[in-house]
Amino acid sequence: MEKNLKEKMVPFILALAVVLADQITKAVVVKYIPIYTIGWTLCGDLVRIIHVANKGVAFSLGASLSQTFRSLLFSLAPLVVIGLVVWIYFRNKEFNSLQRWCVCGIVGGGIGNIIDRIFRPQGVVDFIDVKFFGIFGLDRWPTFNVADAAIVVCGILLIVSFIFSMKADTKND
Repeated sequence: MEKNLKEKMVPFILALAVVLADQITKAVVVKYIPIYTIGWTLCGDLVRIIHVANKGVAFSLGASLSQTFRSLLFSLAPLVVIGLVVWIYFRNKEFNSLQRWCVCGIVGGGIGNIIDRIFRPQGVVDFIDVKFFGIFGLDRWPTFNVADAAIVVCGILLIVSFIFSMKADTKND
């Protein structure tokens, strides 16, 4: 395997780890915590593990759409987007190592949630519930899962890395 291809393949370990961690934690939640029940709390009610099902996307957007339309839109569209991201990933010669790892973390998170949308008729399993202290008018942040966390953390790191890369490029010009 050529060196460049190997450098691009290794970060997919993170994608696999995210999918496995996401699906294992969801399976444990589904098995041991009845739906819409708090199973565990940390530091009072700062963090709660609660079993909820999300038929929509982020913040339950689209949950009121018909089952058929929701299934098509929220399963096929993300598959197309992930396919496009992976295609760009392999064609791009500009990504640095951090950016490659971030893209793979986002891909893993996307796959984790797509698995739920395809194989869990009740919707995506969300279970991490965090107190938000009234920030943005929210007492609690919307419940999320490992896949969501990977997408957000890797997305933020990716954006920050792009900003630093652009600043470095402007200094070199």
